[in-house]
Amino acid sequence: MSDVSGKVVQIIGPVVDVEFTSGQELPQIYDSLEVALGGGTLVLEVQSHIGENTVRTISMDSTDGLKRGASVVDTGAPITVPVGTKTLGRIFNVLGEPVDEMGTCDAPSGLPIHRPSPSFTDLETKPAIFET
Repeated sequence: MSDVSGKVVQIIGPVVDVEFTSGQELPQIYDSLEVALGGGTLVLEVQSHIGENTVRTISMDSTDGLKRGASVVDTGAPITVPVGTKTLGRIFNVLGEPVDEMGTCDAPSGLPIHRPSPSFTDLETKPAIFET
């Protein structure tokens, strides 16, 4: 996590605006921000820079209980999900957390949820069974 922190200035449903101190570098688009909320952590994803040291984010969970002035921390990284053979047959939420009641997933690596699509040369053109 980075040491960049801000505060919530507006909440409209799942859309949350976060203001950072003047002079601080704003988080990049698709970076995740975290807010302590009700004993847990609410994850926000930066969608745009709207000016005046403010970013517009989308909440990855309910914003019930979130208030203006709440402290927000920039993680300095995008939301990532586990990848690899250990994820086959598992069910994850958008944050990469298992929701299938089969315990934790010990996948050795993860990838950001927003990344470029594979190049055309990396795609297979023959029929094959798609294992999930």
